[in-house]
Amino acid sequence: MITVDCHEVESIQNELLIYVADNVAAIPNIKYHEFVLSPIEEDDVIDTNEVITAIREFLESLGEQRNFAVISRGDVISIESVSGKVIERDAKQSAEGLFSCPHCGHITPYETVHQNHMKIHYF
Repeated sequence: MITVDCHEVESIQNELLIYVADNVAAIPNIKYHEFVLSPIEEDDVIDTNEVITAIREFLESLGEQRNFAVISRGDVISIESVSGKVIERDAKQSAEGLFSCPHCGHITPYETVHQNHMKIHYF
């Protein structure tokens, strides 16, 4: 398991979680100021470098790669502001409309995708 500390980028935490989990093929679990990535199979290991790369790619897509450092301390990855800058987003907008599977943790912002995903657990 890898923990990603999002204290300084909390307004984009949900979008970041989706992007990173999709890129490293991991099961995400949302916490208050962080998220945890677990391997899909018990024997699998999540590569910390892949997680760091995915986080940096996401920050780059927002044009924020120079304002934040991605620091790894064992199994905890922190995203820290270099210049004291804070990413401002409407918290309601970023948290609104996320659908999470209670069985496996799959997360999507699309209700149709969520409904189709849920079918795999019941059919």
